[in-house]
Amino acid sequence: MREWWLLVGLLCIPLLAVYLHIPPPQLSPALLTWRSAGAFFTFRSNNIFYRETYGAVGSSDVVILLHGFPTSSLDWYKIWEPLNRRFNRVIALDFLGFGFSDKPRPHRYSIFEQASVVEALVSHLGLTEQRVNLLSHDYGDTVALELLYRSDHNRTGHLTINSLCLSNGGIFPETHHPRFLQKLLKDSSFLSPVLTRLTNYMVFSKGLGDVFGPYTQPTDAEFLDMWTGVRFNDGNLVMDSILQFINQRDQHRDRWVGALTSTFIPASIPFVPPNPMLSFSFRKLVQRSTVSVLDEHISHYPQLEDPTGFLNAYFSFINAF
Repeated sequence: MREWWLLVGLLCIPLLAVYLHIPPPQLSPALLTWRSAGAFFTFRSNNIFYRETYGAVGSSDVVILLHGFPTSSLDWYKIWEPLNRRFNRVIALDFLGFGFSDKPRPHRYSIFEQASVVEALVSHLGLTEQRVNLLSHDYGDTVALELLYRSDHNRTGHLTINSLCLSNGGIFPETHHPRFLQKLLKDSSFLSPVLTRLTNYMVFSKGLGDVFGPYTQPTDAEFLDMWTGVRFNDGNLVMDSILQFINQRDQHRDRWVGALTSTFIPASIPFVPPNPMLSFSFRKLVQRSTVSVLDEHISHYPQLEDPTGFLNAYFSFINAF
């Protein structure tokens, strides 16, 4: 009996090894097109992907799009062209560890570093003196708040921010509730390296699908593109390190919430009804605040689930000042 279990174990080892080293999916035509339309710049020896287009003639307005976890700049593809008709320059990047950007490991990923990545991109594009509008989502919201803090405190290299629109980013940590797998990945130093290797397309698509509305689910092709972006450059293996941003939100709450509540820069959130506490806190604490209520069937990714409604809310905000 003992020899039988030993034989089974020996047979499982190569099978498990093969499973844990499944090559990443091939880039789809949509991803190839997105990448070919972009470029790279170097930040501290790492290649950072970004995309920039020129749009509205006669306008000097610039908008910078900051994506969320665990996806990439592709999150903005449904609203890119309408933004391009409104702004002179539309810019998006893949943060370090995301999408087509480098994903170094081991590496201590932090919101502070990602804010520096954005500042370096702005400098690279010659926009240091330009007033910029920030449109962010999820993880990008916290990066935007660090940029806001630096701007309001005149830190060297800071952005000159014209407006700030934050969407579904846990900007008040007490209103944010991480998912179970996220808690395991960010807090379990023993389990997280195993979990990052065991996470596959089925686990990923199920978890991501849960944060979309029941009637606004991504297509199979969209799910696969999101997963491909994660797997590109072995990004699944750095997810536990990136998820430390949740702990950083708690640790630096006073800095980031303080920046939001003390600024005089116009700020907005496209608000989804299931989180009334966020709406109440935002209206009460933020001085020049605008709250837009989206349809109740919309969930965590409004720019993908209801691009028209999301854009209407954003343009209403941006055109009001």
